[in-house]
Amino acid sequence: MQLKDTDTIKIITGVRRSGKSVLLKLYRNYLIAQGIDVNQIIYLNFETFELLNIRDDQRLIELLQPRLNHNQHFYLMLDEIQMVDGWQRVVNGIHASFDCDIVVTGSNAKMLSGELATLLSGRYVEIPIYPFSFKEFLTAREIEADSRQVDQAFEEYETYGGFPAVVLATPEIKDDMLSGIYDTIVLNDVSMRANIHDTESLKAVVGFLADDLGQLIRPAKLANTLKREGVTTSNHTVERYLTLLENAFLFYRARQYDLRGRGYLRTAGKYFMVDAGLRRNAVGRRPGNYGGQLENIVYIELLRRGYTVDVGKMDTVDIDFVAHRVDELLYVQVTYELPKNSHETDNLVNIKDNYQKLLITQRYYPDVKEIDGIPVVNIVDWLLRPEN
Repeated sequence: MQLKDTDTIKIITGVRRSGKSVLLKLYRNYLIAQGIDVNQIIYLNFETFELLNIRDDQRLIELLQPRLNHNQHFYLMLDEIQMVDGWQRVVNGIHASFDCDIVVTGSNAKMLSGELATLLSGRYVEIPIYPFSFKEFLTAREIEADSRQVDQAFEEYETYGGFPAVVLATPEIKDDMLSGIYDTIVLNDVSMRANIHDTESLKAVVGFLADDLGQLIRPAKLANTLKREGVTTSNHTVERYLTLLENAFLFYRARQYDLRGRGYLRTAGKYFMVDAGLRRNAVGRRPGNYGGQLENIVYIELLRRGYTVDVGKMDTVDIDFVAHRVDELLYVQVTYELPKNSHETDNLVNIKDNYQKLLITQRYYPDVKEIDGIPVVNIVDWLLRPEN
Protein backbone atom coordinates (compact mmCIF):
# COMPACT_ATOMS: atom_id res chain seq x y z
CA MET A 1 0.00 0.00 0.00
CA GLN A 2 3.04 2.27 0.42
CA LEU A 3 3.35 2.63 -3.37
CA LYS A 4 -0.33 3.47 -3.93
CA ASP A 5 -0.87 6.56 -6.10
CA THR A 6 2.84 7.00 -6.77
CA ASP A 7 4.29 7.67 -10.20
CA THR A 8 6.06 4.29 -10.12
CA ILE A 9 4.79 1.32 -12.13
CA LYS A 10 4.49 -1.68 -9.81
CA ILE A 11 5.52 -5.01 -11.41
CA ILE A 12 4.76 -8.11 -9.34
CA THR A 13 6.82 -11.11 -10.48
CA GLY A 14 7.11 -14.72 -9.42
CA VAL A 15 6.41 -18.33 -10.26
CA ARG A 16 2.92 -19.28 -11.34
CA ARG A 17 0.37 -19.96 -8.56
CA SER A 18 2.47 -18.17 -5.94
CA GLY A 19 -0.25 -15.63 -5.18
CA LYS A 20 0.34 -12.75 -7.60
CA SER A 21 -3.23 -12.68 -8.89
CA VAL A 22 -4.64 -12.95 -5.36
CA LEU A 23 -2.47 -10.02 -4.28
CA LEU A 24 -3.73 -7.96 -7.22
CA LYS A 25 -7.35 -8.77 -6.38
CA LEU A 26 -6.75 -7.90 -2.72
CA TYR A 27 -5.40 -4.53 -3.85
CA ARG A 28 -8.52 -4.00 -5.95
CA ASN A 29 -10.74 -4.88 -2.99
CA TYR A 30 -8.70 -2.55 -0.76
CA LEU A 31 -9.26 0.33 -3.17
CA ILE A 32 -13.01 -0.29 -3.25
CA ALA A 33 -13.06 -0.46 0.56
CA GLN A 34 -11.26 2.91 0.60
CA GLY A 35 -14.11 4.44 -1.38
CA ILE A 36 -12.58 4.32 -4.87
CA ASP A 37 -15.32 4.12 -7.52
CA VAL A 38 -15.26 0.72 -9.24
CA ASN A 39 -15.39 2.58 -12.58
CA GLN A 40 -11.95 4.00 -11.81
CA ILE A 41 -10.45 0.49 -11.65
CA ILE A 42 -9.48 -1.41 -14.83
CA TYR A 43 -8.64 -5.04 -14.01
CA LEU A 44 -7.70 -7.47 -16.80
CA ASN A 45 -6.41 -11.05 -16.56
CA PHE A 46 -4.79 -12.17 -19.80
CA GLU A 47 -5.22 -15.84 -19.04
CA THR A 48 -9.01 -15.65 -19.02
CA PHE A 49 -10.98 -17.00 -21.97
CA GLU A 50 -12.29 -13.55 -22.87
CA LEU A 51 -8.78 -12.17 -23.41
CA LEU A 52 -7.12 -15.11 -25.17
CA ASN A 53 -7.01 -13.11 -28.42
CA ILE A 54 -5.07 -10.20 -26.84
CA ARG A 55 -1.51 -11.27 -27.58
CA ASP A 56 0.22 -8.21 -29.07
CA ASP A 57 0.55 -4.51 -28.32
CA GLN A 58 -1.89 -3.39 -31.03
CA ARG A 59 -4.67 -5.59 -29.69
CA LEU A 60 -3.89 -4.35 -26.18
CA ILE A 61 -4.20 -0.72 -27.32
CA GLU A 62 -7.53 -1.47 -28.98
CA LEU A 63 -8.76 -3.12 -25.78
CA LEU A 64 -7.65 -0.35 -23.43
CA GLN A 65 -8.28 2.81 -25.46
CA PRO A 66 -12.07 2.99 -24.91
CA ARG A 67 -11.57 2.50 -21.16
CA LEU A 68 -8.93 5.18 -20.56
CA ASN A 69 -9.96 8.58 -19.25
CA HIS A 70 -7.95 11.79 -19.33
CA ASN A 71 -10.34 13.49 -16.92
CA GLN A 72 -9.91 11.36 -13.79
CA HIS A 73 -7.35 9.40 -11.84
CA PHE A 74 -7.72 5.66 -12.42
CA TYR A 75 -6.12 2.36 -11.46
CA LEU A 76 -4.84 -0.03 -14.14
CA MET A 77 -4.24 -3.67 -13.15
CA LEU A 78 -2.90 -6.07 -15.78
CA ASP A 79 -2.58 -9.70 -14.64
CA GLU A 80 -0.11 -12.11 -16.35
CA ILE A 81 0.92 -9.37 -18.77
CA GLN A 82 3.81 -11.40 -20.20
CA MET A 83 1.22 -13.09 -22.43
CA VAL A 84 1.10 -9.88 -24.52
CA ASP A 85 4.05 -9.12 -26.79
CA GLY A 86 5.13 -5.49 -26.61
CA TRP A 87 3.15 -4.71 -23.46
CA GLN A 88 5.97 -2.49 -22.18
CA ARG A 89 5.43 0.06 -24.97
CA VAL A 90 1.71 0.29 -24.17
CA VAL A 91 2.17 0.60 -20.42
CA ASN A 92 4.89 3.20 -20.89
CA GLY A 93 2.59 5.23 -23.15
CA ILE A 94 -0.29 5.08 -20.66
CA HIS A 95 2.08 6.07 -17.84
CA ALA A 96 3.25 9.10 -19.83
CA SER A 97 -0.21 10.23 -20.98
CA PHE A 98 -2.66 9.56 -18.15
CA ASP A 99 -3.10 10.21 -14.43
CA CYS A 100 -3.05 6.60 -13.29
CA ASP A 101 -1.73 4.06 -10.79
CA ILE A 102 -0.38 1.02 -12.70
CA VAL A 103 0.17 -2.49 -11.31
CA VAL A 104 1.05 -5.49 -13.50
CA THR A 105 1.93 -9.10 -12.73
CA GLY A 106 4.01 -11.61 -14.68
CA SER A 107 5.39 -15.13 -14.44
CA ASN A 108 8.46 -14.70 -16.63
CA ALA A 109 11.68 -12.87 -15.78
CA LYS A 110 12.31 -12.15 -19.47
CA MET A 111 9.46 -9.63 -19.42
CA LEU A 112 11.85 -7.20 -17.70
CA SER A 113 14.77 -7.71 -20.08
CA GLY A 114 15.46 -6.74 -23.65
CA GLU A 115 15.02 -3.65 -25.77
CA LEU A 116 11.38 -2.95 -24.92
CA ALA A 117 12.04 -3.13 -21.19
CA THR A 118 14.46 -0.20 -21.48
CA LEU A 119 11.35 1.93 -22.09
CA LEU A 120 10.41 1.38 -18.45
CA SER A 121 13.89 1.93 -17.06
CA GLY A 122 13.69 4.06 -13.93
CA ARG A 123 9.89 4.07 -14.05
CA TYR A 124 9.10 0.79 -12.30
CA VAL A 125 9.75 -1.16 -9.14
CA GLU A 126 9.80 -4.96 -9.17
CA ILE A 127 8.03 -6.72 -6.32
CA PRO A 128 9.09 -10.40 -6.23
CA ILE A 129 6.59 -12.92 -4.85
CA TYR A 130 7.42 -16.43 -3.64
CA PRO A 131 5.32 -19.33 -2.31
CA PHE A 132 4.50 -19.05 1.40
CA SER A 133 7.34 -18.69 3.88
CA PHE A 134 7.18 -21.01 6.89
CA LYS A 135 5.73 -18.15 8.95
CA GLU A 136 3.02 -17.63 6.35
CA PHE A 137 2.46 -21.39 6.20
CA LEU A 138 1.77 -21.44 9.96
CA THR A 139 -0.55 -18.44 9.68
CA ALA A 140 -2.51 -20.03 6.84
CA ARG A 141 -2.86 -23.24 8.82
CA GLU A 142 -3.71 -21.32 12.01
CA ILE A 143 -0.81 -22.88 13.93
CA GLU A 144 0.76 -20.87 16.74
CA ALA A 145 4.53 -20.41 16.40
CA ASP A 146 5.12 -21.63 19.97
CA SER A 147 2.84 -24.69 19.77
CA ARG A 148 3.87 -28.34 19.75
CA GLN A 149 2.61 -28.63 16.19
CA VAL A 150 5.42 -26.53 14.74
CA ASP A 151 7.98 -29.32 14.21
CA GLN A 152 5.40 -31.51 12.50
CA ALA A 153 4.29 -28.52 10.44
CA PHE A 154 7.87 -27.99 9.26
CA GLU A 155 8.05 -31.60 8.06
CA GLU A 156 4.94 -30.97 5.99
CA TYR A 157 6.34 -27.66 4.70
CA GLU A 158 9.58 -29.39 3.76
CA THR A 159 7.66 -32.11 1.91
CA TYR A 160 4.85 -30.24 0.17
CA GLY A 161 6.18 -26.70 0.06
CA GLY A 162 4.38 -23.39 0.32
CA PHE A 163 2.12 -22.92 -2.71
CA PRO A 164 -0.99 -21.36 -1.10
CA ALA A 165 -3.49 -23.73 -2.74
CA VAL A 166 -1.42 -26.77 -1.74
CA VAL A 167 -0.98 -25.56 1.85
CA LEU A 168 -4.74 -25.27 2.27
CA ALA A 169 -5.58 -28.53 0.45
CA THR A 170 -6.39 -31.82 2.15
CA PRO A 171 -3.50 -34.34 2.34
CA GLU A 172 -5.14 -36.62 -0.22
CA ILE A 173 -4.90 -34.12 -3.07
CA LYS A 174 -1.66 -32.24 -2.31
CA ASP A 175 0.44 -34.36 -4.67
CA ASP A 176 -2.11 -34.06 -7.47
CA MET A 177 -2.17 -30.29 -7.09
CA LEU A 178 1.62 -30.11 -7.13
CA SER A 179 1.70 -32.28 -10.24
CA GLY A 180 -0.69 -29.88 -11.96
CA ILE A 181 1.38 -26.82 -11.01
CA TYR A 182 4.60 -28.55 -12.09
CA ASP A 183 3.19 -29.55 -15.49
CA THR A 184 1.78 -26.07 -16.06
CA ILE A 185 5.15 -24.43 -15.40
CA VAL A 186 7.30 -26.94 -17.32
CA LEU A 187 4.96 -27.64 -20.24
CA ASN A 188 3.26 -24.25 -20.64
CA ASP A 189 5.51 -21.54 -19.21
CA VAL A 190 8.73 -23.14 -20.47
CA SER A 191 8.11 -25.70 -23.20
CA MET A 192 5.20 -24.16 -25.09
CA ARG A 193 6.40 -20.57 -24.93
CA ALA A 194 9.89 -21.58 -26.13
CA ASN A 195 8.60 -24.05 -28.78
CA ILE A 196 10.38 -27.01 -27.18
CA HIS A 197 9.17 -30.27 -28.69
CA ASP A 198 11.49 -32.61 -26.76
CA THR A 199 9.82 -32.23 -23.37
CA GLU A 200 11.47 -35.40 -22.05
CA SER A 201 14.95 -33.88 -22.23
CA LEU A 202 13.63 -30.73 -20.55
CA LYS A 203 12.11 -32.78 -17.73
CA ALA A 204 15.39 -34.71 -17.43
CA VAL A 205 17.25 -31.43 -16.82
CA VAL A 206 14.64 -30.36 -14.25
CA GLY A 207 14.89 -33.74 -12.51
CA PHE A 208 18.69 -33.59 -12.38
CA LEU A 209 18.72 -30.08 -10.92
CA ALA A 210 16.04 -30.97 -8.37
CA ASP A 211 17.93 -34.08 -7.29
CA ASP A 212 21.27 -32.26 -7.09
CA LEU A 213 20.29 -29.24 -4.99
CA GLY A 214 23.26 -27.67 -3.27
CA GLN A 215 25.79 -28.95 -5.82
CA LEU A 216 27.77 -26.82 -8.26
CA ILE A 217 26.35 -27.28 -11.76
CA ARG A 218 28.37 -26.99 -14.96
CA PRO A 219 26.23 -27.13 -18.12
CA ALA A 220 28.80 -29.18 -20.06
CA LYS A 221 29.08 -31.75 -17.30
CA LEU A 222 25.30 -31.90 -16.97
CA ALA A 223 24.94 -32.50 -20.71
CA ASN A 224 27.47 -35.35 -20.59
CA THR A 225 25.71 -36.91 -17.59
CA LEU A 226 22.37 -36.85 -19.40
CA LYS A 227 23.92 -38.36 -22.53
CA ARG A 228 25.29 -41.26 -20.49
CA GLU A 229 21.78 -41.84 -19.20
CA GLY A 230 20.42 -42.00 -22.75
CA VAL A 231 19.02 -38.47 -23.01
CA THR A 232 19.77 -36.86 -26.35
CA THR A 233 21.00 -33.33 -25.73
CA SER A 234 23.90 -30.90 -26.18
CA ASN A 235 25.73 -28.23 -24.18
CA HIS A 236 23.85 -25.51 -26.04
CA THR A 237 20.47 -27.13 -25.36
CA VAL A 238 21.23 -27.55 -21.65
CA GLU A 239 22.32 -23.91 -21.36
CA ARG A 240 19.12 -22.82 -23.11
CA TYR A 241 16.98 -24.94 -20.78
CA LEU A 242 18.70 -23.51 -17.71
CA THR A 243 17.95 -19.97 -18.88
CA LEU A 244 14.31 -20.82 -19.60
CA LEU A 245 13.87 -22.46 -16.19
CA GLU A 246 15.26 -19.35 -14.52
CA ASN A 247 12.99 -17.11 -16.59
CA ALA A 248 9.96 -19.11 -15.42
CA PHE A 249 11.09 -18.63 -11.78
CA LEU A 250 11.20 -22.42 -11.36
CA PHE A 251 14.92 -22.29 -10.49
CA TYR A 252 17.21 -19.56 -9.20
CA ARG A 253 20.94 -19.56 -9.90
CA ALA A 254 23.39 -18.58 -7.18
CA ARG A 255 26.66 -17.51 -8.77
CA GLN A 256 29.98 -18.49 -7.26
CA TYR A 257 31.85 -15.54 -5.73
CA ASP A 258 35.58 -15.60 -5.02
CA LEU A 259 35.99 -13.91 -1.63
CA ARG A 260 39.75 -13.67 -2.05
CA GLY A 261 39.76 -12.28 -5.58
CA ARG A 262 36.52 -10.35 -5.03
CA GLY A 263 34.94 -11.38 -8.31
CA TYR A 264 32.50 -13.88 -9.78
CA LEU A 265 33.74 -17.19 -11.15
CA ARG A 266 32.37 -18.22 -14.53
CA THR A 267 32.84 -21.93 -14.08
CA ALA A 268 29.71 -22.96 -12.18
CA GLY A 269 26.81 -22.03 -9.97
CA LYS A 270 24.23 -23.67 -7.76
CA TYR A 271 20.60 -23.98 -8.79
CA PHE A 272 17.82 -23.86 -6.22
CA MET A 273 14.14 -24.70 -6.78
CA VAL A 274 11.46 -22.18 -5.91
CA ASP A 275 9.44 -24.65 -3.83
CA ALA A 276 10.14 -27.87 -1.94
CA GLY A 277 6.92 -29.45 -3.14
CA LEU A 278 7.88 -29.04 -6.78
CA ARG A 279 11.19 -30.73 -6.03
CA ARG A 280 9.27 -33.69 -4.65
CA ASN A 281 7.30 -33.88 -7.88
CA ALA A 282 10.35 -33.50 -10.13
CA VAL A 283 12.23 -36.43 -8.52
CA GLY A 284 9.26 -38.79 -8.46
CA ARG A 285 8.27 -38.19 -4.82
CA ARG A 286 11.24 -40.12 -3.48
CA PRO A 287 13.15 -38.81 -0.44
CA GLY A 288 16.85 -38.03 -0.31
CA ASN A 289 19.45 -35.24 -0.43
CA TYR A 290 18.26 -33.82 2.87
CA GLY A 291 21.21 -31.46 3.10
CA GLY A 292 20.43 -30.03 -0.34
CA GLN A 293 16.78 -29.59 0.54
CA LEU A 294 17.75 -27.70 3.68
CA GLU A 295 20.07 -25.42 1.68
CA ASN A 296 17.22 -24.82 -0.75
CA ILE A 297 14.85 -23.67 2.00
CA VAL A 298 17.50 -21.32 3.42
CA TYR A 299 18.35 -19.89 0.00
CA ILE A 300 14.74 -19.09 -0.95
CA GLU A 301 14.11 -17.60 2.50
CA LEU A 302 17.13 -15.31 2.11
CA LEU A 303 15.75 -14.13 -1.25
CA ARG A 304 12.35 -13.61 0.34
CA ARG A 305 13.99 -11.42 3.01
CA GLY A 306 15.48 -9.19 0.34
CA TYR A 307 19.04 -10.50 0.13
CA THR A 308 21.08 -10.99 -3.01
CA VAL A 309 22.63 -14.42 -2.48
CA ASP A 310 25.85 -15.89 -3.88
CA VAL A 311 27.84 -19.04 -3.25
CA GLY A 312 31.17 -18.20 -1.63
CA LYS A 313 34.64 -19.57 -2.30
CA MET A 314 37.79 -18.83 -0.29
CA ASP A 315 40.78 -20.57 -1.89
CA THR A 316 39.71 -24.24 -1.75
CA VAL A 317 37.02 -23.70 0.90
CA ASP A 318 33.33 -23.25 0.05
CA ILE A 319 30.92 -20.96 1.89
CA ASP A 320 27.31 -22.01 1.37
CA PHE A 321 25.88 -18.50 1.09
CA VAL A 322 27.17 -14.94 0.94
CA ALA A 323 24.09 -12.74 1.35
CA HIS A 324 24.04 -8.98 0.64
CA ARG A 325 21.28 -6.53 1.60
CA VAL A 326 21.94 -2.78 1.32
CA ASP A 327 25.00 -2.28 3.58
CA GLU A 328 24.56 -5.66 5.30
CA LEU A 329 26.65 -8.77 4.62
CA LEU A 330 25.83 -12.19 6.04
CA TYR A 331 27.79 -15.44 5.70
CA VAL A 332 25.73 -18.60 6.14
CA GLN A 333 26.78 -22.23 6.47
CA VAL A 334 24.03 -24.88 6.34
CA THR A 335 24.26 -28.44 7.67
CA TYR A 336 21.70 -31.13 8.39
CA GLU A 337 23.59 -32.14 11.55
CA LEU A 338 26.84 -31.24 13.26
CA PRO A 339 29.60 -33.75 12.44
CA LYS A 340 31.36 -35.34 15.40
CA ASN A 341 34.96 -35.03 14.26
CA SER A 342 35.06 -31.66 12.50
CA HIS A 343 33.66 -28.15 12.81
CA GLU A 344 31.17 -26.90 10.25
CA THR A 345 32.22 -23.42 11.32
CA ASP A 346 35.81 -23.88 10.08
CA ASN A 347 34.90 -22.36 6.70
CA LEU A 348 33.40 -19.30 8.35
CA VAL A 349 36.26 -18.84 10.85
CA ASN A 350 38.67 -18.43 7.93
CA ILE A 351 36.84 -15.29 6.79
CA LYS A 352 38.72 -12.49 8.52
CA ASP A 353 36.18 -9.69 8.62
CA ASN A 354 33.61 -8.48 11.12
CA TYR A 355 30.44 -9.22 9.19
CA GLN A 356 27.79 -11.50 10.66
CA LYS A 357 28.28 -15.26 10.36
CA LEU A 358 25.69 -17.96 11.03
CA LEU A 359 25.47 -21.75 11.10
CA ILE A 360 21.99 -23.21 10.45
CA THR A 361 21.22 -26.85 11.31
CA GLN A 362 18.18 -29.08 10.91
CA ARG A 363 18.83 -31.21 13.99
CA TYR A 364 18.14 -29.54 17.32
CA TYR A 365 21.18 -28.88 19.54
CA PRO A 366 19.67 -27.15 22.59
CA ASP A 367 23.03 -27.05 24.41
CA VAL A 368 25.00 -25.64 21.46
CA LYS A 369 24.49 -21.90 21.09
CA GLU A 370 27.72 -21.14 19.26
CA ILE A 371 30.92 -22.72 17.95
CA ASP A 372 34.15 -20.71 17.70
CA GLY A 373 32.10 -17.59 18.41
CA ILE A 374 29.72 -18.28 15.50
CA PRO A 375 26.00 -18.57 16.40
CA VAL A 376 24.34 -21.93 15.78
CA VAL A 377 20.58 -21.90 15.15
CA ASN A 378 18.01 -24.53 14.24
CA ILE A 379 16.24 -24.04 10.89
CA VAL A 380 12.77 -23.72 12.45
CA ASP A 381 13.98 -21.12 14.96
CA TRP A 382 15.71 -19.18 12.19
CA LEU A 383 12.66 -19.21 9.92
CA LEU A 384 10.51 -17.86 12.76
CA ARG A 385 12.93 -15.09 13.73
CA PRO A 386 12.07 -11.47 12.89
CA GLU A 387 13.34 -10.81 9.38
CA ASN A 388 15.21 -7.59 10.08
